[in-house]
Amino acid sequence: MFETLQALWTHFWNIEHIRLYLTAAWLAYVVGLGIWILLQKREPVATLSWLMGLAALPYIGLLVYVLIGPQRIKRFRLRRSRARVAALTASDKLERSEQVELSRLATATTQLVATSATDVELLIDGHAKYTKLLEDIAQAKSHIHLEYYIYAADEVGLLIRDALIERVRAGVTVRLLVDALGSARSTKKFFKPLTDAGAELAWFHPTHFTRIWKIWQRPWVNLRSHRKIVVIDSRIAYTGGINVTVEEDESRRDDAYRDLHVRLTGKVVLQLQQIFIEDWAYTTDQRDFISEIARTLPELTDGPYAVQAIPSGPDSDWEAIHRVHVGAIHAARERVWLLTPYFVPGEAALMALTSAALAGLDVRLMVPHKSDSKLVTLAARSYFDRLMVAGVKIYEYGPRMLHTKAMLVDDDIALIGTANFDPRSFRLNFEVTLLFNDAVVAGALEKQILGEFPYAPRVRDPGTRNWLTAQLPEAIARLMSPLL
Repeated sequence: MFETLQALWTHFWNIEHIRLYLTAAWLAYVVGLGIWILLQKREPVATLSWLMGLAALPYIGLLVYVLIGPQRIKRFRLRRSRARVAALTASDKLERSEQVELSRLATATTQLVATSATDVELLIDGHAKYTKLLEDIAQAKSHIHLEYYIYAADEVGLLIRDALIERVRAGVTVRLLVDALGSARSTKKFFKPLTDAGAELAWFHPTHFTRIWKIWQRPWVNLRSHRKIVVIDSRIAYTGGINVTVEEDESRRDDAYRDLHVRLTGKVVLQLQQIFIEDWAYTTDQRDFISEIARTLPELTDGPYAVQAIPSGPDSDWEAIHRVHVGAIHAARERVWLLTPYFVPGEAALMALTSAALAGLDVRLMVPHKSDSKLVTLAARSYFDRLMVAGVKIYEYGPRMLHTKAMLVDDDIALIGTANFDPRSFRLNFEVTLLFNDAVVAGALEKQILGEFPYAPRVRDPGTRNWLTAQLPEAIARLMSPLL
């Protein structure tokens, strides 16, 4: 009996049989995972890349795919209330047909309609934003809602935290939503005085290792909330590129980011409130506070500024911000001026920019001379040759890192928000952008951009750079563009 079992064991672990078992397991892995990926019906190049990568890295590739592979979030029920917000905020202030078409595109992809603002203020750099924000926080009567990608535990974070604590003690409801990855260095201990005072704190897509045991759930490591939203009493709202961090306060650091934020009042505030409400309810599973907010909505009248909030994220297949940017470029008659810290365009955006330049429009791109990511800087420069051949004028802002996310089209269309011009912002992150169909706001943005050009030398003839030290690293970085 023992000899029979030993013979079977030896036969089973024969080297040829081991190879056969491993091959069968690999084929089952490739076929099973391949069918799963194919049924997602994504871009052919992306699908083929994932299939080859997963086949070349058995099991390890599966782990990579689970962590950072294409993911979608379903939260459609939370978006149903947008119809009510649309009814409350609808406003007809659009004049040109191009404005109407852009607004329809934004509405079709977000269910939020063209509305208005009674006041729009562009805030340049962090000090101006933090000063104004602290003033508004001090005047809050009902509630303060904040959502940030980065809320740092530093001097600026402490200043705003303590201002919020004072308002909580005065009876104001404070809800703070921070991204768990972007604000990873800010611990619960830092926020404890705020929560002890009675404020509510939530972390968007926590990345704690405790989730590893929930094997039925894919971790949302790659899907972040990059939004920066503040809503005070449903009357005042802030959004734009500036986080809560000393790195964006030029009064405290000479190398602080160069950035742009917007302060608004009027009906558009309700749209930003709606976006925050959806994110808070999704993160916390709380629903009761939605009716509480609905009961306290103020009576808001139409304002002179035509504006529309455009949210986008992996909970929608439409890539609303991406589509509106491309649509705005195609709608341009005279000029397109784009400022972005991370420039990694997809084919649609690249085609739109080069087509506009080839058609004789004034197309300008301003990016940082050096961003906070060497890889992103290299990837961006890999597109310069093609853009410049088409006639795009490229400028690299040098004194500090340019962090502004804005686009000016002609004399009456402006896009300002949280989204970078790259696949991560267009597809993976939760973002928000404001579409202004207004000559006054566009004029203010034009004035701001014109003030940047003296500090942003124009790029000349990038093709002459050394192929080994410049062009080859840029080409390699470009291969990683979909992940940047």
